Amino acid sequence: MSLKVAVQMDPLEAANIETDTTFLMMLSAQARGHKLWVYTPDKLALEDGVLTARGRAVNVRSEHGAHAQFGSWERRELAQMDVVLLRQDPPFDMAYITTTHFLEAIHPKTLVVNNPAEVRSAPEKLFVTGFPGVQPPTLVTSDPEAILDFRAKHGDMVLKPLYGGGGSGVVRLSADDPNLDALLELHAMIGREPVIAQKFIPAVSKGDKRILLVDGEPVGAINRVPAAGQVRSNLRVGGRAEAVELTARDKELCATIGPELKRRGLLFVGIDVIGDYLTEINVTSPTGAQQLKRFTGVDATELLWTRIEAIRAG
Repeated sequence: MSLKVAVQMDPLEAANIETDTTFLMMLSAQARGHKLWVYTPDKLALEDGVLTARGRAVNVRSEHGAHAQFGSWERRELAQMDVVLLRQDPPFDMAYITTTHFLEAIHPKTLVVNNPAEVRSAPEKLFVTGFPGVQPPTLVTSDPEAILDFRAKHGDMVLKPLYGGGGSGVVRLSADDPNLDALLELHAMIGREPVIAQKFIPAVSKGDKRILLVDGEPVGAINRVPAAGQVRSNLRVGGRAEAVELTARDKELCATIGPELKRRGLLFVGIDVIGDYLTEINVTSPTGAQQLKRFTGVDATELLWTRIEAIRAG
């Protein structure tokens, strides 16, 4: 089976070929005989109900400085593709949401991974709140008084933007930190979205586990350890990846959310686990596949393509 695969992503030219999960997805697809075509979200156009994009055919290879060989620019109807990978990074803003509306016009005849309507309905930090008992104490609000009450109840906490990504804007605040009011003012100046206040979990010093799931089933995990004195463990802000095994609690968390991921058509998902708690369900452009393959030999992207091919075969 040879599939025509379009990849909606941030500029491929800037991808880190040693860490980028989308790049590994593309390498795996190409090795399986699929044809790749790539475009950025700003090149989408919806005219009289027909969705097109301006992009280029591409061949990829693991060679620094020459990792992508592009064809000529052209406009294609995305309904003519077999698969579209929805892989641009957050922020999950109105531009991102608009692309999910666009892609909904072609899914599921053209298989969009992940299902665009469900990506829109499952913001990473809100989706997790629908599973009782999996999170640490968590508050989502724009009300400063509610946040002050939350801190008085729980002490040390983490404050983060609701629709951010990659650890951007995440801060730890002690029970008596005098900067809370100023931080809330800054958030209010940036936008009208609520923020998340979450009870600080000391176990984060031992790492923030990223577990990858394909069609609702866990395929492996890596541990992301924050740099000394830091609370953020995201790899893009200095976290260190290391091998880790799934615990009984990890498997329990995956069993809790897995059926819902499968029902929604969220084929490739990354969840974040600190200690015994699930903190996020990442459905937009989950990362960690390259590190998982490096440490364990498990290639989550190969498992994903096996599932995609089965779906396309009917």
